[in-house]
Amino acid sequence: MSDASYYNPADLAKFGKISEWQPEMGRKFFDYYGEVFKEGALTEREKSLIALAVAHVVQCPYCIDAYTADSLQKGADEAQMMEAVHVGAAIKGGATLVHATMMMNKAKELSM
Repeated sequence: MSDASYYNPADLAKFGKISEWQPEMGRKFFDYYGEVFKEGALTEREKSLIALAVAHVVQCPYCIDAYTADSLQKGADEAQMMEAVHVGAAIKGGATLVHATMMMNKAKELSM
């Protein structure tokens, strides 16, 4: 079995180049992205931990790499990062399970 992956870690460094084919949209995105991650009501560290949790929920290996490094750089420890991932997992699990109410309603409707 090969160690090759569909995701190339070197591509993360190319993220800034997404503007090449549409500079205006790329600029707007990166301006927005930069504003979102500035210190505000939440600290940069808190935002990085949120991003790390979301990265796991959306299963983006590039984001997981980037926000693992960013969280560590901003002072988060391993326990905080794992707790953030568990929060993301709990929300994803709960969001899946709450939709079971739709299935239950439909099953009851069809069973009548």
